[in-house]
Amino acid sequence: MSSPATVRAASADSAASLAEPLRTLLRSLGQIVLQKHAGTGACVLAALALCDWRLACAALMGAAAANVCALLGRAPFDAIRDGLAGFNGALAGLAAFTFAADTATAFALALLAAAFSAWIGTPMVRGLGRVRLAVYSAPCLAATWLWMALGASGEHAALTPVSVPTALNAADAFAGLMSGVAQTVFASGTLPGIVLLAGIAWSSRRAAAYALGGAALASVLEYLAGAPPASFAAGLCGFNGALAALAASALGPRAAICATMLAAALHLAASRLGLPAMTAPFALAGWCVHLAWRLPLRPRQPTTPTARQES
Repeated sequence: MSSPATVRAASADSAASLAEPLRTLLRSLGQIVLQKHAGTGACVLAALALCDWRLACAALMGAAAANVCALLGRAPFDAIRDGLAGFNGALAGLAAFTFAADTATAFALALLAAAFSAWIGTPMVRGLGRVRLAVYSAPCLAATWLWMALGASGEHAALTPVSVPTALNAADAFAGLMSGVAQTVFASGTLPGIVLLAGIAWSSRRAAAYALGGAALASVLEYLAGAPPASFAAGLCGFNGALAALAASALGPRAAICATMLAAALHLAASRLGLPAMTAPFALAGWCVHLAWRLPLRPRQPTTPTARQES
């Protein structure tokens, strides 16, 4: 018969063995908003559950599938542990449950897209790493656009026509801003946005400020440019700006503002063309700003002294 001390030791070992995979899963969710923090991931999960419990399940399922596939594909262990191998799978699962026609189709597409994102994620990371760029959501975008192009999602909803902006009161503006933060993880609503912003602040208050500022700037720019009020209210005008600001935050405020403005312009153009851009504007803006900030500034030519100056 086992002694109480042996039972307690076995229980502690079992809890420790389960804790690390759970932290890895939560870090995968946190990496959706560019934060390597399990607490941020827990808040992402809570925000999704507040919006729709199916989204929370989709994110967990996608992240778990991607992490398993990355492990089988011998991806770097550090990348898996930090959540970098799983967050695109979580995004792929969220995209499937957002755009698929029915739950059964969404379930199948979530698993397939998450596995595919993990499969192509490693070579994408290596390729972009050669030019010192992050992969961002490129694997998820590739997987989702593939099944969309194959018509696996069924009929798409018609694009909301562009209308002239109408006046918003402070409550509506705040709700749209918080929805813009929430839409970074395919959620919507004031409370999910607040919970998600708190999760980012749990990891970094500076990052939370950039996310909020990016969402606000992009929302205002797209709204003034003629985005439908319904899109503003749902947060569709702000989420690419929030992510772009986070992506460029390491370069400073000017870079974050430039990235946010570029992401807003790209998202608005894609919306006008009826293209399912999702997070592509943020990824493109992040890459462009990081590349632009590496360009060497042309040094000023020294002024050659004139004969009068020499004398």
